[in-house]
Amino acid sequence: MKIIVTGSLGNISKPLAVLLVEKGHDVTIVSSDASKAGTISSLGAKPAIGSLEDGAFLQETFKGADAVYCMIPFNMAEQDQLGYFTRIADNYVQAIQANNIKRVINLSGWAAAVIKDNSTEGFFNNLPDVSVTHLRPGSFYSNFYGLIGMIRTYGMIMSNYGGDDLIAFVAPEDIADVVVEELETSVQGIKIRYVASDELTCNEAAHILGTAIGKPDLQWQALPADQVQQGMEMMGMPKELAAMLVEMQAAQHTGEVQKKYFEHRPVLGKRKLKDFAPLFAAAY
Repeated sequence: MKIIVTGSLGNISKPLAVLLVEKGHDVTIVSSDASKAGTISSLGAKPAIGSLEDGAFLQETFKGADAVYCMIPFNMAEQDQLGYFTRIADNYVQAIQANNIKRVINLSGWAAAVIKDNSTEGFFNNLPDVSVTHLRPGSFYSNFYGLIGMIRTYGMIMSNYGGDDLIAFVAPEDIADVVVEELETSVQGIKIRYVASDELTCNEAAHILGTAIGKPDLQWQALPADQVQQGMEMMGMPKELAAMLVEMQAAQHTGEVQKKYFEHRPVLGKRKLKDFAPLFAAAY
């Protein structure tokens, strides 16, 4: 198949492209960074350099494709997050329709069933005669890298969920495995698939990572939502994006997200948090 992979050489897209090339698929990777073209080519994929904001570029790039993997990266410089997500999702939909593509994998999130107003899933659901799989992965292991400064400064992890809250964590590589599975599976209409690698309380996760960095008593503290949002904004995050993330975190603290997750509980991936811990320790 000719498959378009968005997300440049990100945590999911790079291992996904490698898997697809190994399986003999014709892979094009979309990236806004021209300096990555050489690396993309070295993987055996074709680089398509341009912006997701450019609808004409996407329509040209999607020509002749059998399937596309769509993801929308956060844009830390964009104040109007909903407007940004809407523009990119609409560009994807128009490119899919213009090229009569019949198979789409959309990267969503495990809070999508609860935070519907901020979900991109609806944009893809109205595509006629297109088979769409919405992937709802848990919290990425790679997100922990962004907490290194917090741990060093405060000696703990802080968010507006924590403690004994049970979280589905996921290795990006396990998500890539699931994307390949879905691309090679016949699907009719709309399919929802949750993706997770490990199910742990926040303090259990903190203990695993803390042990790896010599801090076995590391705690994960739940803070009030307004305090978390203020902290995000102080770090330069746009107010609207911070509010969206705080809303998602709050739904995890109340258990709303977990309730929907357990209704569609997936088979866990093979990469556990303890396997990621040495990589985290090396970065720390």
